[in-house]
Amino acid sequence: MSKTDELIERALSAEDRELLARHTEPGYFSQAFGLFRGSLGWVVWLAYLTSIAAFAGFIWALWQAWTTPETLLAVRWGVVAIVLFQYTAMVKSFLGTHMEANRTLRELKRIELQVAMLREKDNM
Repeated sequence: MSKTDELIERALSAEDRELLARHTEPGYFSQAFGLFRGSLGWVVWLAYLTSIAAFAGFIWALWQAWTTPETLLAVRWGVVAIVLFQYTAMVKSFLGTHMEANRTLRELKRIELQVAMLREKDNM
């Protein structure tokens, strides 16, 4: 906990702390499975399923490259395997950045909640 966090913690009342405690950051698996819900859930499902298919294709192309007796065919299968593996890595990166964006949005909502609580106190 940083010094700023300690200052914020001291400034909050017990009721405010209880309200903010209900909106803490969820665990890793909760965040990861949370990607499949919401308005962009279908995009994540599509990316995930195509990633699984690309990885299966990568394994198959790698096997073909390994077992083909002709050098030119082995190189072609190797290129296909590399492209499919790159696609799989790109999708994993997309899912990771999507999860980080959700974390940032969650923190912004916490800040909005704190500002709303401060406004409510000022109006009383």
